[in-house]
Amino acid sequence: MTEVEAGAVYVLDASALLCLLFGEPGADRVETRLTGALVSAVNYHEVLAKLTDHGVDAAEAQMMLAELDIEVVPVDRAQAEIGGKLRPETRGSGLSLGDRSCLALALDRSATAVTADRAWEAFDVGVVVELVR
Repeated sequence: MTEVEAGAVYVLDASALLCLLFGEPGADRVETRLTGALVSAVNYHEVLAKLTDHGVDAAEAQMMLAELDIEVVPVDRAQAEIGGKLRPETRGSGLSLGDRSCLALALDRSATAVTADRAWEAFDVGVVVELVR
């Protein structure tokens, strides 16, 4: 899928946001998914941490993300329960808490999960996953 579908909702994984912010291959595809995009607060935290690990000042990292104008969605009980149910299905695939948080939000919102992580190809948890590279 390369074109944005009308009315589609996209949930961006940390890997997709980092791909965009670091100008990596696939950044152009992530950029086309920004309008109306969502990100779990867990993935938002993950991106901020990774940016500071790469020497970006914390305030600057927050500004970089704010400029993307994506909605940061707090994790609620429903998402936490969905994420917990994903653990047995994804245990062997190396998915992190952040990965499951992205998938849980996408499932909760009937959205497409957008990632740069090819490991997500190895499983099917009932959500559409779009790889950006």
